[in-house]
Amino acid sequence: MTFGFFVPNLGPAATPEGISTIARRSEERGFASLWVTDRLLVPTRPTRPHPGSADGLPPEAHRYALDPVAVLTFAAALTSHIRLGTSVLIASYLNPVVLARQLTTLDILSGGRVVAGLGVGANPEEFTATGGDLSTRGRRMDEFLDLLVAVWTENPVTYEGKFFTVPESSILPKPVQRPHPPIALATNSAAAVRRAARVGAAIHPVNAAGSDLADLVVLYRSALADAGRDARAGQVILRAEIALSDRPLGSDRAPYHGTVEQVADDVEDARRSGATEVLFDPSYAARSLSEFEDYLDALTPVAAAAT
Repeated sequence: MTFGFFVPNLGPAATPEGISTIARRSEERGFASLWVTDRLLVPTRPTRPHPGSADGLPPEAHRYALDPVAVLTFAAALTSHIRLGTSVLIASYLNPVVLARQLTTLDILSGGRVVAGLGVGANPEEFTATGGDLSTRGRRMDEFLDLLVAVWTENPVTYEGKFFTVPESSILPKPVQRPHPPIALATNSAAAVRRAARVGAAIHPVNAAGSDLADLVVLYRSALADAGRDARAGQVILRAEIALSDRPLGSDRAPYHGTVEQVADDVEDARRSGATEVLFDPSYAARSLSEFEDYLDALTPVAAAAT
């Protein structure tokens, strides 16, 4: 199992100094990957409660968000070999041809280090702001993935679908990674798991633990086999939103919350359940660059012990 760490592109630590410090130190500490998340806007009167929020409001960190691809491009220039991932870009707000060029550019500039983490999105206000449609997001995502892969692997490219059309065109250059950069899909439903298996993508659950994670992995392996793919080759990239405490939390604690020892137990549980990579994300708990560094210091031994 390998480990990744988030660079701060949300909240008060999302500064040039914050990004450069965490990016460089994560690579120096032996982490396999760097990740950024995405947030477009924060509604003042949300029509849907934020998942996991006691009051239904988004986390404070969402109020300040830098563009994820731009941040990874900056991080790429400061590092040499650590992989660069998005957790996640919301495909429902994006055009696959434009995104393919953006990620191809980053893959070329970074020497082939991109991991494309994608999701369908759920924030009604962001759908409204970008002209998206919640009711068609799954079907649109299927076409999005097919066209994204086509732009990365074919020349000339032609595509005719319900949501996207590309007249026969030459689209160059292509990514460094062949046949294309790895794709990881946010996974919160059986349909999302089957979609990942169909295109050979990794699944990318958030904060999954125990039997929930184990059952998800079993479903994924089965879907890969049904799609005619090697079930053993599928990647399970788990995002763990970490919140450390000085004292042990009780049995009702949220996964990946508690002391370093409790989080280490959660990581070992994730390994047993089938996770192939765990991403440590302190974005919602660390309120400053200093606290981000504290999390990196505290979690480096956990990753080293479990690698």
